[in-house]
Amino acid sequence: MLGVGQKFPDFKLAASVGLAMEFPALSLDDYKGKWKVIFFWPKDFTFVCPTEITAFGALNGEFIKRNAQVLGASVDSEFVHLAWRNSHPGLKELPFPMLADIKRELSAALGILDPKAGVSQRAVYIVDPENTIRFVMVTDLSVGRNSNEVLRVLDALQAGGLMPCDWQPGQPPIKL
Repeated sequence: MLGVGQKFPDFKLAASVGLAMEFPALSLDDYKGKWKVIFFWPKDFTFVCPTEITAFGALNGEFIKRNAQVLGASVDSEFVHLAWRNSHPGLKELPFPMLADIKRELSAALGILDPKAGVSQRAVYIVDPENTIRFVMVTDLSVGRNSNEVLRVLDALQAGGLMPCDWQPGQPPIKL
């Protein structure tokens, strides 16, 4: 699995970005100069996944304030993403793209394909403007992530310095 300090792999994936049949091909180059929060879920039309996706959607404005682009991804196609967006009330107004990693190339390059289920594991990456991975978290397929914790870690990374356990925005870094 790729980890902290390594370059996030480049990609070019079709994305569902709204409720219409429009699927732009997106890549890292589309987000030059931005932080990226890229999270993966196993499958569309499941139960834990929409709770995470809507939680990241609810915080999207906070990520934008921090010059960060949220991108969600799974191994489902852009057509499945669109059908899910159109049928799930919590996903209709989703403010970020849903990437379609149908060939599993990005998930494989990251090392997050679940060996038993054959889907992306629940992984989240914070990637800096130079496309270096600065944070990785992977949970069991049955356990959702905490989007507020991802935002807190982004704040800590952007603040710079040595941050103590349970650091919160506004608190000072550790002084040497």
